[in-house]
Amino acid sequence: MVRKVVSAVLTVTLLLAATACTGGSPVDPAGTVDEDPYSESALRYGMAPAPHPDLTYQPDVVLVGGGGRSVRSVTADGLTWRIDGAAPRAGDLAPGKVMFVTGRGVGRVLDLQHEGGDLLVTIGPVTVTDVIRDGVLEMRDIAIEDPVIYQAGEPIWATPEEEADEALPTPSGRAGRSAPLRLAPLPPRPAQPAPIRGGGEVRSVVANFSTGVSLNSGAGVSFNYDHNGTKLFGRATLTFAQPTAGFYLSIKGGSIGRAELSVSGGFGVRYSFEAGIRDGQNIRAVLPIPVEFSIPLGTVLGVPLALTISQTVKVTTAFGAKVGTIKGQGEFSLAGSLGYGYANGRFGPQVSKNFQRKESLINSLRGVPVGVMGLLIEHRVRFDVGFSAFVLKAGLFFEVSTAYGTTIGSALGAPLAVCRGVGIGVRGSYGIGYTILAPVVNVINKFLNLINVKPINSSGKLGPPPYLIHSADEVIPPGTKLCGTPQPAGD
Repeated sequence: MVRKVVSAVLTVTLLLAATACTGGSPVDPAGTVDEDPYSESALRYGMAPAPHPDLTYQPDVVLVGGGGRSVRSVTADGLTWRIDGAAPRAGDLAPGKVMFVTGRGVGRVLDLQHEGGDLLVTIGPVTVTDVIRDGVLEMRDIAIEDPVIYQAGEPIWATPEEEADEALPTPSGRAGRSAPLRLAPLPPRPAQPAPIRGGGEVRSVVANFSTGVSLNSGAGVSFNYDHNGTKLFGRATLTFAQPTAGFYLSIKGGSIGRAELSVSGGFGVRYSFEAGIRDGQNIRAVLPIPVEFSIPLGTVLGVPLALTISQTVKVTTAFGAKVGTIKGQGEFSLAGSLGYGYANGRFGPQVSKNFQRKESLINSLRGVPVGVMGLLIEHRVRFDVGFSAFVLKAGLFFEVSTAYGTTIGSALGAPLAVCRGVGIGVRGSYGIGYTILAPVVNVINKFLNLINVKPINSSGKLGPPPYLIHSADEVIPPGTKLCGTPQPAGD
């Protein structure tokens, strides 16, 4: 297993070699007109870009012809692409230029290798203005339905074992010491699993957590952990009903003039959890879920775009004793729509808040705590409109972060008061920029440092600080000094 992970890490990371900058090119439009966004090649690799009289690309952008038919394979993280060396304009690719072969294969060329008649192209992050110089992209009434599910293979960042009280998943330090630094050949066949249609639940594993991700009545994550005397399972969902989206993006001279993004559908939050400990240890885990739901939008002015929904879960336990349990559930409506606007250099949130409690978390909070039992769960759901290469995304985004902290006092204090407390915080983060799944960046940058290549940032954005949508806390019995205040609901 370790050798397999090491090989995958070296395959991706040691191909990253240099950065530079040069000029652009048109593309042979053959085979790119009226492309079906749900064709086999478009589903697997994305739709092809094409020139358009109303849009100007940046001069260092290379539009590689043939779209998905020019792609041989792509690594599970979406960063290293094997393309046909004879594809139109493929010969113009060089480190520093921007490769644009499909809507899922767009990024700054960090390294380029020749293998037979193929090119192995490793890309890094770009912003939408790194690709587009002038143009207005707009689409309304986008139905968020019939998603395409993309799931990575065995993540290169997965660790063989998870340690308590560590941020998970963490890069394996053993990878760098167990094998020599050398260029590992890429597999000749696609490394990414084939995408599938529909919104059913997809199971995956990140370290010792098993997770299930769905997009039925909302964006939901279930998680299950049972390791070394600590058990935790639950589900967090951003609920919605028949959601739609719309966006507007004006770019002039490589700068954003105006931008808007809105997602409507009646949003709410639903969650449930149960945790227990018996001679175990506390855990602190960050779980970037290796599954995304993508809605192909076709092309706008020749630019292939998609709306993608991705999720992350953060779990922290604060068990004050070696034995105890805690469980609870809750639900509330949140907002009719989520979004933001940008004009004249200023951002503003556009959130139609509609908070209403449907099921009280504090009233459901139960447990058998020998000591104080605390739990913090944060669920992040991110909507991106733009380019999407699985772990690398660029464009407009809105992210909803819901954090709920719960505390239940020791049963040993029952003659006085069994304290229960909850704290809930909902924040929105929005703007224009890019993001790469953080654990991938952490692994890559460890190796880039060894070969003196500038590290990659996990994200970059034009946008304001997070916006507080809703915050509340509650303690029962109220007015009891013994109970104090509930655990904070995070940032």
